[in-house]
Formats: sequence, structure tokens, C-alpha cells
Amino acid sequence: MIEQLLTSFIATAAFGIIFNVPKKLLLNGGLVGMIGWFIYISFVEYDFDSVLATFVATFFIALISQLFARIYKTPMTIFSVSGIIPLVPGGLAYEAMRHFVIDDYNLALQLAAKAFMISGAIAMGLVFSEVINQIIKKA
Repeated sequence: MIEQLLTSFIATAAFGIIFNVPKKLLLNGGLVGMIGWFIYISFVEYDFDSVLATFVATFFIALISQLFARIYKTPMTIFSVSGIIPLVPGGLAYEAMRHFVIDDYNLALQLAAKAFMISGAIAMGLVFSEVINQIIKKA
């Protein structure tokens, strides 16, 4: 578990460098990604579906990103964009395309559908968190 958390921290911080995140906020961005990955892995370990785990992890990534954005007076996207990188189903999409190429269409469609659902869960987690934030602001 520690190895995965460390790897997700490094990957998130590295993508922060690619996205030109200010140097003083790279550690915070890495922390956001690491927390999101921890939540995802925790849910998957307890036999929850990976789509639900991705949704919950993305929701918390967005909440933490909003909190850090207020604390450091920066846009939320500085933390959320790099924070969701560990959750993006790139490997799953690759496997789907690979199976399309080798004419294994049944498995390819299953993998592609799962990649699309995980991508949708990421989008819904970000949107749902923003809706909750707006409701709290108005109340």
C-alpha cells in the first residue's frame, strides 16, 4: 500500500510539473492525488466496483482541491487536474483498443464500456462536488 501511495504521489506531482503548477504547490497537488488513490484502493479492496470507487475518490479529490484552492488562493484546477491523473483509465482504454486490433470484439467492448464508465464517474465526481460546494455557499 505504501508503495502505491508513494507512486501516486510522484505521478501526481510529476503531472503538476507538466501542467505548470507553481513549485510551492507541487507537494500539495501530490498529496491530493495520493489521497484520491488511497480512497480508490480502499474501496476496491473492500470489493466495491471500480466505477463507484472512482466516483467517490474523484468527489473527495474535488473537495480537497476546493479546500486547497481557498487556503492558497489559487484556482481549484491546479489541484484537481493533476489529482485525478492516477484514476484515469488509460491502461484500460489501451487494452480495449488492443483487443479491437486483434479482433476480440467481445472483450474489447467490455473493456471500452468500463473505461467510458470510469471516465464518466470522474466527470460526475467533479461536477457533484461542485454542486455540493455551491449549495453550501448559498446556505
